[in-house]
Amino acid sequence: MLGRLLSVWSIPDLRKKIIFTLIILLLMRVLAHITVPLTHQQEQTLASLFTSGQNQNLGQLLGLLDIFSGGSLQTYSIIAMSVYPYVTATIVMQLLSPIIPALHRLMEEGEAGRLKFSQITRIITVPLAFLQALGSAAIFVRVGVLDASTFNLFGPNWLQTLAILLSLTTGTMILVWFGELITEYGVGNGISIIILGNIVTRLPTLVQQGYLSSTTTGGTSSSILNLVALGLITVITIAGIVYIYLGQRRIPIQYPTKRIVGRGMLVGSAQTTYIPMMVNSAGMIPLIFANSVLLFPTVISQYLASSNASWLTTAASWLSSTVLNTTLPWYWLFYFVLVVGFTYFYADLVWEQQNIAENLQKQGAHIPGYRPGEQTRVYLKTLLRRVTLGGALFLGVLAVLPYLARTQMLSSTALLVVVAVALDTIRQLEAQVVMRNYSGFLS
Repeated sequence: MLGRLLSVWSIPDLRKKIIFTLIILLLMRVLAHITVPLTHQQEQTLASLFTSGQNQNLGQLLGLLDIFSGGSLQTYSIIAMSVYPYVTATIVMQLLSPIIPALHRLMEEGEAGRLKFSQITRIITVPLAFLQALGSAAIFVRVGVLDASTFNLFGPNWLQTLAILLSLTTGTMILVWFGELITEYGVGNGISIIILGNIVTRLPTLVQQGYLSSTTTGGTSSSILNLVALGLITVITIAGIVYIYLGQRRIPIQYPTKRIVGRGMLVGSAQTTYIPMMVNSAGMIPLIFANSVLLFPTVISQYLASSNASWLTTAASWLSSTVLNTTLPWYWLFYFVLVVGFTYFYADLVWEQQNIAENLQKQGAHIPGYRPGEQTRVYLKTLLRRVTLGGALFLGVLAVLPYLARTQMLSSTALLVVVAVALDTIRQLEAQVVMRNYSGFLS
């Protein structure tokens, strides 16, 4: 493996792409240390929000966002929201494309349509980032992280508040620009590489926090055992993610070929290939969906907790202590069901957009034993749901694994992103190496 890595480094254009990607990631870490202007947050108060205590439910969900931002949310830098609004906008556009005919036509117009689709996604990202900045800042004001006298969009200090929100929105759009630069001039998918860099940045801090927490509760020997056990669980989880992520069901396809022999007679023969149906065709999207659904009522309950109406305060307290309590089993069950349901939903959505049965019929191809057209479509849909069952159950278990392990050091979504991005990047490097007649990583 080391020799193959060195062979990649010896290719001039690949070496330039890798160096360019590293420079962009370095610039991103520089931005992570630039705090939002006109804010005078207290570091102790801000750090306590992400630990267990009175704000346990909110802290755990914000802690996941902090991992994706590389710790920028905890320091409240201008890139505190990372590229999460852009990911949300991308998911929204994918969901709307089969519903809105104009978007569906863009998906079928080739490269020009794809560029227009990406431009619309970036435009949608701006209001989403502004709203997320407003929500996060309002929560920080309520818990005392930000000064309420300076943050008021409809008060005398509206200009300062607007500057804070625009700074956060601009930080997100700068990261989106960085991601597109990496995609065009660097290695791998830019947005995924940025998320990967943020997660890797937070890993040492998470390990340190877990060690200190174990030392406080059980002593040094107990903390070492806990870290060893957590390390084993992490290795097994990563192996399972790789196995499921690469798992596929190969569906045989026959393409008829004709050739002229003798006196112009057509002789037909069948060429056999296959369609790979992935076990986890939804990737990390179901986990993001489920986290977004759970984050919304959590934020609402935090707003209602400061209401002047006593019944709203009581309802918010009940919601936080029962329905949204991450220590209770029914919360895990609800999270599990959400992930499984979203996995099936997104897998069906992506499969319908590909129109595989219709494309096979146009090309004259067929699945042995099934007629082209409707019979092929029903067979593929049934097979998709059977194959997706394993991936959906695995993602569901992966989602609740941190709660079962009683630790927030092990983030299932973060592990899935790291493994998926690493595999995709290796595949792209593999393709570049193969084109230059070098032996690849996966051979």
